[in-house]
Amino acid sequence: MANLDVKDLERIMGEMGKEIPEVMKAFNELHHAATKNGALSTKEKELIALGIAVAIRCSYCILAHVNSALQAGATKEEIMETLGVAVLMSGGPGVAYATEAIKVLEQAVK
Repeated sequence: MANLDVKDLERIMGEMGKEIPEVMKAFNELHHAATKNGALSTKEKELIALGIAVAIRCSYCILAHVNSALQAGATKEEIMETLGVAVLMSGGPGVAYATEAIKVLEQAVK
């Protein structure tokens, strides 16, 4: 993963919003609609998103969803169990990308 933190990611996405405002507005609306509380809580949805991010090997998604899951009230234990399910579904590459999530988690809880 490039040396990028969540503030950098948010800043760069903000710049994208200036360059391609319609696309980023639609993406942000989709994100909000998909993660708002419903039958599943925002926390549960962020944990699902994290598991998918690990399984599809998206480093920036891992960064974003570890932080969003924590903000939504997820615990370290819940995040670790999510990583376990991601490894189940993606095998060895999931293990490698789960380590990225653990690094982000360690930075976030310092």
